[in-house]
Amino acid sequence: MATEEARAIEAILMVAEEPVEPQLLGQLLEMNPKKVEALCSELAAAYEAEESGFVLVRVAGGYRFQSHPDLAPYVERFVLEGQSPRLSAAALETLAIVAYKQPVSRAQVSAIRGVNADAVMRSLQVRGYVEEVARDPGPGQAVLYGTSRLFLERLGLDSLDDLPALADFVPGPEVMEALEQGLRADAE
Repeated sequence: MATEEARAIEAILMVAEEPVEPQLLGQLLEMNPKKVEALCSELAAAYEAEESGFVLVRVAGGYRFQSHPDLAPYVERFVLEGQSPRLSAAALETLAIVAYKQPVSRAQVSAIRGVNADAVMRSLQVRGYVEEVARDPGPGQAVLYGTSRLFLERLGLDSLDDLPALADFVPGPEVMEALEQGLRADAE
C-alpha cells in the first residue's frame, strides 16, 4: 500500500504543468528532498514493474509523469491530430547550435550556419526553446542566448550534461580520409 507521501507526490505531479523539483516537493510535504527523491525512485520502479502506460521521470531538474516510451506510436497518432507544425530543418539546426555552443549571440549562430539566423532565433524564442541568458561584456554588449527549461523538458533531459556528445555526430577519421581521397580523384 502506498504511503500518504507517495500518494501526495502522485497527486501533485498529476496536476503540475512543468516538472516539479524535489526541493519544492519536500517543502510541500514537509520532508527532506533526499527522501522525496527516494520516494520518486520507488514510485518509478513500481510503475515500471507494473508495466504501466506511463513513467515517472526526472527531467529539467524535477519530476513529471510522461507516457511510456514503448507506447510512442499510439501517443504520436493522438498528439499529431491538429498539432502546430514541427520545427523546420533550419530551426532544428539553429537549436542544436544554441544547445551545444551556449551562451551564443545571434551573430555567432549566423556565422556558424552561414546564413542570417535572426528570424529562426525569434521563432525559437516565441516557442520558448531559446531565451536570453546574458550579455556579452565586449563592444556592443550583444545578447547571448541559451536553451530554456522547456527545451530540456521537451527533450526529456535533466540537464545539458545529458545531451549526447557532439563527437557522436562527426564522422571518424577514416571516413574523412575516404572523402578527401574521393575529392582528390575528382579534381584530376
